[in-house]
Amino acid sequence: MSFAEHSVAGVAILLWAADASVPERLATPFFHAAAAAAMDVPVEIYFSAASVRLLLPGVAAGLRASPRVDKTIADNLREATALGAQLFACSDALHAQGIEAAQLMPGVQRGGAVQFMARAIDRDWRVLVF
Repeated sequence: MSFAEHSVAGVAILLWAADASVPERLATPFFHAAAAAAMDVPVEIYFSAASVRLLLPGVAAGLRASPRVDKTIADNLREATALGAQLFACSDALHAQGIEAAQLMPGVQRGGAVQFMARAIDRDWRVLVF
């Protein structure tokens, strides 16, 4: 099934309660992002609150959703981005976490509440919150 067969313009995913302190919550958002991207649906992942820490090099590489899973959260994130998911870091969240934009992994864009809300109120976009 390709994007042309869908009636949506894209999927916006907000990571709010999914952060490094609860690694068991981290794989699912990236699975959904990868699935939508594999279906040729544009995907934007918005990192807010403490989830912005996942965008620091090395943080996601040390996390697994379960001890029974070999993939790291970094692997899950890489799969989603390899399929085309775009990553956005909230400026206010970065400031609250003491993170400078220059510290983030390559390819991360700045985008927060205004950009996410623009997607949320767009009738042609779907929104998931984790």
